[in-house]
Amino acid sequence: MISRIIEKEIKKKLFLWKIIILYWARQVWKTTLSKKIMNDYEWKTKYINCDLFSNQQLLDYKNHNKFLSSFNDFDLVVLDEAQNIENIWIILKILVETYPEKQFIATWSSSFDLANKLNEPLTWRNFKFKLYWFSVEELKQNKDIFYINEQLENLLIYGSYPEVFWVSNELKQERLNLIAWDYLYRDIFKFEWIKKSNYINSILQLLALQVWSEVSYNEIWQKLWLNHITVQKYIDILEQAFIIFRLNSFSRNLRNEISKWVKIYFWDLWVRNSLIQNYNSLDIRQDKWAIWENFLVIERQKYINSNMLYRNTYFWRNHAQAEIDYIEEYDWMLHTYEFKWWNKKAKLPSAFKDAYKENIFEIINKDNYIDFLM
Repeated sequence: MISRIIEKEIKKKLFLWKIIILYWARQVWKTTLSKKIMNDYEWKTKYINCDLFSNQQLLDYKNHNKFLSSFNDFDLVVLDEAQNIENIWIILKILVETYPEKQFIATWSSSFDLANKLNEPLTWRNFKFKLYWFSVEELKQNKDIFYINEQLENLLIYGSYPEVFWVSNELKQERLNLIAWDYLYRDIFKFEWIKKSNYINSILQLLALQVWSEVSYNEIWQKLWLNHITVQKYIDILEQAFIIFRLNSFSRNLRNEISKWVKIYFWDLWVRNSLIQNYNSLDIRQDKWAIWENFLVIERQKYINSNMLYRNTYFWRNHAQAEIDYIEEYDWMLHTYEFKWWNKKAKLPSAFKDAYKENIFEIINKDNYIDFLM
């Protein structure tokens, strides 16, 4: 059992008259964490598996007067995989208004309608928490720094998907390849206009090869014969499915800055390596610098979100090809980082340094990455 960083933040929000939404991709142990929270206290609790058709029938908002009495005897109720319940947001609104003194936790494995449907029925009535795959911070908290360093190559190649984290590398490859289809497409094909999985595969493979460089949408649509708008739609959906995310370029509208480009990273490296079918050792890989940058950015994102920090994140580049790998904006400062696989020297580009005086620059490599990630 790995203790999750977000657990302490969730517990701070219990019984404040709001629904707690715990969401992310499938099989990140949302159920495990919810049940642990239930068991840590002496409350009267109820766990409801919303995958079961019988519970889906019971939680029919048209007959809410019938099922409301079922919650009278409980202090805390977990609605697991709540997205399976029709009109779930109306039901949650009814529950929080009927029982403001009780705590309801809803776990959610799809973000496609999370933002749109949550805004109106539950405005100001919810706390949302993301539960990621295992993070370096969590592994260190449960193990130690030596363990992290021992596992570093496995993390870069196989990621930190809970279901396969503890098995042998041979079994990792087999299971991850089996999981990939269900993980990548289970929710995506809910969109009626998406008919062919080969487009999804092709776009993801092209994105996998562009990790650590600016994404060329033109290259994608020219190679696949898809128009620019369609490519953008596919990428939007892949982002909502927790497969990729975008990092925007930083700009204060200086003439020579590039402001419209983006970098795209994979939320877990096993997806990226599975797509290109490359589980080789880092010693013989030509893309280890791309993997290293992807790893550092996603782990830093986990750290920021799990610890409820509020920071704007970017990369920077100008037309003279000067660049900064990663930027965080907080405390009225620009914290800039250069990622190096080896312990090599680097310096902040003079164009950036001259334009933005309030900045801090640091090189992140294999010697100091753990401090950066927690």
